[in-house]
Amino acid sequence: MTLPDARMLASQNIVIILCGNKKDLDADREVTFLEASRFAQENELMFLETSALTGENVEEAFVQCARKILNKIESGELDPERMGSGIQYGDAALRQLRSPRRAQAQSAQECGC
Repeated sequence: MTLPDARMLASQNIVIILCGNKKDLDADREVTFLEASRFAQENELMFLETSALTGENVEEAFVQCARKILNKIESGELDPERMGSGIQYGDAALRQLRSPRRAQAQSAQECGC
């Protein structure tokens, strides 16, 4: 699947991360950091180099991706309740956490001030 295919088939607010793997094998590098970074920037991708061997940036890749998705939800750019958003909750209790703006609005209504 190509990048244009992924963008065409997915939600318009898709979050894509380009992971350069095997960061620990610098001598065997086929793509420079600058080339990969430039490609990611030109295609509006997140970019990290990772190493499964050392664990470097493996967790960070997931954290950054999740953070970007959460920011899109909080800004209203992405609505997890909309069909086709690509977001699924694992637990109904987590749905209460989904929208700080709605929670603030409810608090204001309940406040009575």
